[in-house]
Amino acid sequence: MDIQKLSTFGALKDYGYKSKSIKEELRQNLLKRIKNNEPAFEGIHGYENTVIPEVERAILSKHNINFLGLRGQAKTRLARMMVNLLDEYIPIVEGSEINDDPFRPISRYARELLEEQGDETPISWIHRNDRFFEKLATPDVTVADIIGDVDPIKAANLKLNYADDRVIHYGMIPRANRSIFVINELPDLQARIQVALFNILQEGDIQIRGFKLRLPLDMQFVFTANPEDYTNRGSIVTPLKDRIGSQILTHYPVDVKTAKKITHQEARLEPGQLEMVQVPELAKDLLEQISFEARDHEYVDSRSGISARLSITAFENLISTAERRGVKNGENKTLLRLGDFLGVIPSITGKIELVYEGEQEGSAMVAQELIGEAVKSLFPTMFPKIEKLQKPDAEDPYSEIVEWFFSESGFELLDETSDADYKKALDSIPALEDLVNKYQPNVPEEDKYFLKEFVLWGLVEYKKLNKFRFSQGMQFKDMYGSYIEGLRNE
Repeated sequence: MDIQKLSTFGALKDYGYKSKSIKEELRQNLLKRIKNNEPAFEGIHGYENTVIPEVERAILSKHNINFLGLRGQAKTRLARMMVNLLDEYIPIVEGSEINDDPFRPISRYARELLEEQGDETPISWIHRNDRFFEKLATPDVTVADIIGDVDPIKAANLKLNYADDRVIHYGMIPRANRSIFVINELPDLQARIQVALFNILQEGDIQIRGFKLRLPLDMQFVFTANPEDYTNRGSIVTPLKDRIGSQILTHYPVDVKTAKKITHQEARLEPGQLEMVQVPELAKDLLEQISFEARDHEYVDSRSGISARLSITAFENLISTAERRGVKNGENKTLLRLGDFLGVIPSITGKIELVYEGEQEGSAMVAQELIGEAVKSLFPTMFPKIEKLQKPDAEDPYSEIVEWFFSESGFELLDETSDADYKKALDSIPALEDLVNKYQPNVPEEDKYFLKEFVLWGLVEYKKLNKFRFSQGMQFKDMYGSYIEGLRNE
């Protein structure tokens, strides 16, 4: 039988329906998933052995939860996915403002209706997707917004005094009864508003305009907070923290492999884009490495955090940069180039908070530095490490490349050049081909050109070559030739 077809309280009782609290719902449905080896938070990567077990323990303990972590750490995503652990439908007293359980009514409206109509009391059903409420904490939030207030118009129409609970206009929290209620950025909530949550969390009653109303709300509270907010904008008052059952620390991906999974899952790309642009695996690694470099860079304020959104939007921009060039050149397919990474700078500059020295340097320059640092970090994983000091008789696998640049006046890679010209330019340096074939023999043929350019950028980062940016592209020169030319110009 389709349970949603039950339309009266009597039919519900005859069916044998058992009422549960929301925390019991979450607990029982989670236990089923654990027993069946089904993931409770599918699509959340990197938390399998850290955050998710803690969330599951908190749910099994029937705790309200506070997710504490920097921006872009899937705090709200975790809260939203808890909806999947609710029963698909639950019954409420029809017409109730606060989703009254017909077996345990708490509002005067529901109690009086049940007393009057008994088993004939009409019920309606709400889906679990309608049982999720979210509020961003801002300084302008009032007690009336989240708890409720006396409605003078209702009092006048019903000819009731303000001490009567029928004149109350319920706020967001009472209206979210039997639901998951999320308050994002909790420290931004004024202290007096946080105090108003005390009784709801612990005693189950609310106070409006000086009179106390017993309203044992059945709710799962989830809070999110950023540690940086404690000093910048506010804090969570201690008595409120004391009433939150579990505080769970979130974190960024610990490795590039996990970060790539997140970016691939979240990036919003058209199917045709990835078909058109050939993306080497190294390019994906390099993109993620930028975020890792930013989290440790001296010019970046690490306390603010580097959101996972940086990599996601950077990947979208990276693909679009190559796509734009390919379309302009009339190409059906195009190779991603390392020079295309300059197209991700707008995705970086808006997502990093700089310290004073970084502000002096400029966000665009810092973004370019981060790309260079990412190249430098990954270079030794693909090719022999370049030591600062080398023995005179030590073999240098890069000497032929450097010598080629010493004998040439310069080498240019233009931003908008066609793939054919791009390949031709890189093929003009024979030593590059030899190096790639020797140390990366199994790389697909189409990815070799990205590796060749990667070698040039790596040699720049290790001070073997110089790189200059001009309006149409990039020029590479040897270090000493550039120095001598500079002396001549002086």
